[in-house]
Amino acid sequence: MADLALMSATEAMAALQQGKVSSVELTQACLDRIEKYNSLVNAFIRIEADEALATAAQLDKERQSGKVRSPIHGLVLAHKDMFDRPGKVSTGGTKILRDRVATRTATVLQRFDEAGAVDLGGLNMSEFAAGPTGHNIHYGDCCNAFNPDYVSGGSSSGSGAAVAARLVFGALGSDTGGSIRLPAGMNGLCGLKATYGRISRHGAMARSWSLDHIGPLGRSARDVALMYQAVAGEDPCDPSTLGQPEVGAIDFESASIKGLRIGVPVEKDLETVDVEVQQALQASYRVLEQLGAKLVPVKLPDFRSIYFLAETIIKSEAASMHHDWLKERPQDYSANVRVRIEAGLAIPAAAYIDALRMRTHLTASFIRDTMGEVDVLLLPNMPITVPRRDEANPESLAAGEKVLALVGRITQFTRPISFLGLPSLTVPCGFDQKGLSIAFQIVGRPFAENTLLVAADQFQQVTDYHRQAPSLVSQSS
Repeated sequence: MADLALMSATEAMAALQQGKVSSVELTQACLDRIEKYNSLVNAFIRIEADEALATAAQLDKERQSGKVRSPIHGLVLAHKDMFDRPGKVSTGGTKILRDRVATRTATVLQRFDEAGAVDLGGLNMSEFAAGPTGHNIHYGDCCNAFNPDYVSGGSSSGSGAAVAARLVFGALGSDTGGSIRLPAGMNGLCGLKATYGRISRHGAMARSWSLDHIGPLGRSARDVALMYQAVAGEDPCDPSTLGQPEVGAIDFESASIKGLRIGVPVEKDLETVDVEVQQALQASYRVLEQLGAKLVPVKLPDFRSIYFLAETIIKSEAASMHHDWLKERPQDYSANVRVRIEAGLAIPAAAYIDALRMRTHLTASFIRDTMGEVDVLLLPNMPITVPRRDEANPESLAAGEKVLALVGRITQFTRPISFLGLPSLTVPCGFDQKGLSIAFQIVGRPFAENTLLVAADQFQQVTDYHRQAPSLVSQSS
């Protein structure tokens, strides 16, 4: 029998609906693949096989009796290890939370439960969601699914590696400065950072409450849409979600991007982008034009100043949340994460308040001035190709200004979009000379997620970058 885990989420759901496979069979296929390949990527912190199989068996019984809860009834998922479930530990990728047992259910997990998804366990992540590379001294580094010598991206590192390695069909991550989009792009996946407040954060470990976003990673835009529509919407437990429009269904089959105005940065705004990434972007432009989209040159605002405003908010809020632990358990942090959080203690309150105040103004001006003549904006997901793990290790003896500069470059185009709170979808668009994924991100106006998903799906109907599976053979062996 073919490896069922190699199907996309969309294909798996079609097979379930047609009675060709069961949820138990899909779950077992994922577990078999985890046993075989997880050691190469180190994507899981916690695997709950027995509970997952029992859930899958119950869901199969329901389907047989004619009860189908939702379009993802029986789909096998796993999630970044930062979402609460009563009686379970969600580690947040840190030693400090290793023994904290949750007493509530994260809204996103509750919604997946109600929709009939199977939860296989907790996925690896950067400690306290603080890092774009996937290094973790407590649970081991997470590795890129296409080449374990390279970074998987972070902080949703396990989510990216697990979905790319075909260990699960999809996963949730969180994004404060790029932590969904970076691991998605580095592992050849789609990753959606929805509009700020579109998806509830209740029961999710916070990194920065003003900038945190929750969202799905999948192998295609359609896979992402399945998960997004299951969890998005208002939640009384999270006031930031209130007052938003309905999510709405997407008719992918009749959709088109003919006439869609896509903003592309002027040449000067891409000067810091590596040649291989620029070449992949240019090839993507041609594909989108062939699909009928209209490309419109746009000048970006000063992303560097927006980047540092986001940094002010993140560090200030993290320092506030971690204040007691920094005094009582400083030795339990990795050195890099502790230093970054402690830096927030030195930021003046006035600087933090100014950054929050500027957010509303800058978002309004970005929508008005940068996106005024376009429907969506196409940006690099990352200006560089995927770096090696040893070169990007923030805990190495050689770590210093060079690593800090590398981290800054990795998040150059993602962090400003998180600050602005706009929806953004990562889409794989090529491979570099080392065989590692290159991606772009599509940015939209608030609550325009469906537009982004349609544009990505149209691109994926005529390209196959998202269908390329990693060989999972260690390049260093």
